[in-house]
Amino acid sequence: MALQRTIKNESSLEGMGIHTGKNIKVSFKPAPVNNGVSFVRTDLPDRPVIPATTTSLVDASKRPRRTAIGRGDTEIQTIEHLLATLCGLEIDNIIVELDGPELPGLDGSAEDFVRILKKASIVEQDVDRKNFVVQEPILIQDGDSVLGILPDVNFRVSYTLDYPTTDFKTQYGSFLVNSETFENEIGPSRTFCLEEEVEHLRSLGLGKGASLDNTVVVGKQGIVSGTLKFEDEFLRHKILDIIGDLYLLGFPIKGHVVAVKSGHVLNLQLLKEIENQKKRLESKGLRKAIQAPAIPKGIMGQDEIKKILPHRYPFLMIDRILELGDTAAVGIKNLTENDYFFAGHFPSFPVMPGVLILEALAQTGGVLMLSRPSNKGKIAYLMSVNNAKFRRIVKPGDQLRLEIEIARFKTKTGQGHGKAFVEDKLVAEADLMFVLGD
Repeated sequence: MALQRTIKNESSLEGMGIHTGKNIKVSFKPAPVNNGVSFVRTDLPDRPVIPATTTSLVDASKRPRRTAIGRGDTEIQTIEHLLATLCGLEIDNIIVELDGPELPGLDGSAEDFVRILKKASIVEQDVDRKNFVVQEPILIQDGDSVLGILPDVNFRVSYTLDYPTTDFKTQYGSFLVNSETFENEIGPSRTFCLEEEVEHLRSLGLGKGASLDNTVVVGKQGIVSGTLKFEDEFLRHKILDIIGDLYLLGFPIKGHVVAVKSGHVLNLQLLKEIENQKKRLESKGLRKAIQAPAIPKGIMGQDEIKKILPHRYPFLMIDRILELGDTAAVGIKNLTENDYFFAGHFPSFPVMPGVLILEALAQTGGVLMLSRPSNKGKIAYLMSVNNAKFRRIVKPGDQLRLEIEIARFKTKTGQGHGKAFVEDKLVAEADLMFVLGD
């Protein structure tokens, strides 16, 4: 199970806001579990706190070309690059203090945010990480711009970029979002604008702090100055913006975002639709959609299990033993998208291989047999499997309850029947026979 994370040490940086042109100092501080991301305006007398959630969103038409949150007359603008970094680095809880209305633009990317937060040391907390698993497809369209999200066991963003007034060809890219890909492939991509837009944006009072140091300007024949970090850097930056905007849901999303020529306006519309889906699922009592099932304490954790079984990652298939008697045992296995077998077993619709369900049952039986004092120090081998039946598929997010009863014990063998359940529904069962060896 993934745990919530925060930073261990305080850290800070400063720089100029791209739109306000004001020099801003930002400090990052640890936050307790379930705090989420909180912004604090330290330059104001009452130090107002603004949570990074949809309830704080400022209408996109009021603050174009950026994402802003606020309460009353107090705002914090251009938060998307930092939020994308927090999502990419899997930081759930943090306090962000700043002495002005906008986060620094830095070099136009998230690279400095990544650097300073990693320097502060990211640490795990003792509460499970929540996430929202998209259950139904969502699609939004505005002219030739399209943005949608599909159910997926991971968080993936696919983007199609097309600027017909420039010399850049249509580009497509797709990234599985995790800490490694964000830090190396997405975070370094810089913000950009078209040369033909510059005067219009200036007339609207935007880009007061923009320069060639923090914004890549694109002309009809290519970029005006400097070189690109990636051939498709602009596409990657669009993906960065999507990641940041969607993190305003309040916790990570599991789903596949598909975008064609989308920007902040569509991103925030999708965010609201995702939140509406979350609320509908919550109202129906589908708590599994927003938080992976917890592992009950039981009587034996993995450390104790490892003292009995020789299995180790990736083949230790049980997380806990809930019950252990003379002839019966109950084990638990939590399935997440990180389990190695899902990556190759029907990857577009991941399913746990049936033989591994039987292996999990066999390991539960192994704990039962080897817990007997007379069998201490031995190894239980699976000798035969009979009458195996598979009733339902097992997917990421499921919790396997593994029940086994050994009906016949002999000196070196044991025979019994095992059943695997998900939410009290039988998914597999089999007759198992074990042989003990030194």
